[in-house]
Amino acid sequence: MCSSDLTDLENGIRLIQFSAESTTQSFSREFLPQVTQAIDAALTHPNVRALVLTGEGKFFSAGADIHSFAQSIKDKEAPQLIRELTGILHPLLIRMRQSPTITIAALNGASAGGGLGLALACDARIASPQAIMAASYAGMGLSPDGGTTWLLPRLVGEQVSRRFFLENEVWNAEQCVSVGAADALVEADKLVEAACSMAARWSQWGEHTKEATKHLLHVQSSQDFESHLDHERTLIEAAGTTEAFKEGVTAFLEKRKPVFHKE
Repeated sequence: MCSSDLTDLENGIRLIQFSAESTTQSFSREFLPQVTQAIDAALTHPNVRALVLTGEGKFFSAGADIHSFAQSIKDKEAPQLIRELTGILHPLLIRMRQSPTITIAALNGASAGGGLGLALACDARIASPQAIMAASYAGMGLSPDGGTTWLLPRLVGEQVSRRFFLENEVWNAEQCVSVGAADALVEADKLVEAACSMAARWSQWGEHTKEATKHLLHVQSSQDFESHLDHERTLIEAAGTTEAFKEGVTAFLEKRKPVFHKE
């Protein structure tokens, strides 16, 4: 069974909607490779500038298949299953963070466990009133994964994250926006439209601009200010060699809006 439907929209935006079945077991041996393949195809497609991810029904992505976990415990292969799944998920999250392709999560419902990691790895999150964020790991006797302990503190702060995980909290849509885990709250029937609108705005810039900006924001908390300035200088010097830079300067002088293309 196909895990998702994809639609190519105008402005180079691709919409991927996870099927109702896959959202409840996104990170199973059956569905995780399919989800990964669909996202990777968008990240590497020459005409896709932005990717909008959403779910179907009550879930954006509920993470792992608990029935598979139960069977793996019975078969004494739980560590192997976890290693196999994280071996697929973790590189995907890195590729999403490093890609110049803008990724927006349109949170139609609950995101939990590894599904929360997928949502947090996106460049932005738009929530419907039905959106929920749940760690879920503590209740399963697991430690957090899916990059959640790295991604969430960067959005909401360390102490709010600490409380979220150790209280095993569940945030509704209003709380998600209030703490900064989601960027906006819109009505359910406007969710995809709002996500696509943001995707169009964020993806209009040149490829180097997007990739370098995402990279610099990614590394800014792991290096001192002087090193970060050096890093910025290296990347902006590289930007000076791009067609996007030439177009930006030309458009400014011609008093028109720049038109950037994938390079």
